[in-house]
Amino acid sequence: MTQQELMIKMMITAWESQNKRVDGILAKLTDEQMHAETAPNRNTGIYLLGHLTGVSDGMLPLLGLGEKLYPELENVFLTNPDKSDLEKPSLGQLKEYWKAVNTKLAAHFETMSADDWLSRHTAVSEEDFAKEPHRNKLNILISRTIHQGYHLGQLTYLG
Repeated sequence: MTQQELMIKMMITAWESQNKRVDGILAKLTDEQMHAETAPNRNTGIYLLGHLTGVSDGMLPLLGLGEKLYPELENVFLTNPDKSDLEKPSLGQLKEYWKAVNTKLAAHFETMSADDWLSRHTAVSEEDFAKEPHRNKLNILISRTIHQGYHLGQLTYLG
């Protein structure tokens, strides 16, 4: 295994660990807890799950792996705040979406080479990527792993 492959393996493992932590908290929290705010005037657990699912779903096109599975999540959980009174999918649906998105991402991650991970993502032009090669697919995985950790911390307040 090359140094690049080792680093990529470590980042994928970190991503998988964060997903397992979110799965663990989802299994532990009741529906009532998931509908509660993480703190006064903050997001609810169900909103955070929808948000995390929408962000992960957005990785598919960003990494050039296909279209979003649930594009409807963008308006409800990424563009608008929790208290926007938009109709949200049920908690059960969101848990299914979460699992489906992460299953699809994991299947793609297994097939990606080091060169794939170090290539540009779709939100950066070839010209900009030539100047800033760190704006690659692996950097997306790193930032999304950190993002999950942030919201995982919020979800722990519900338990």
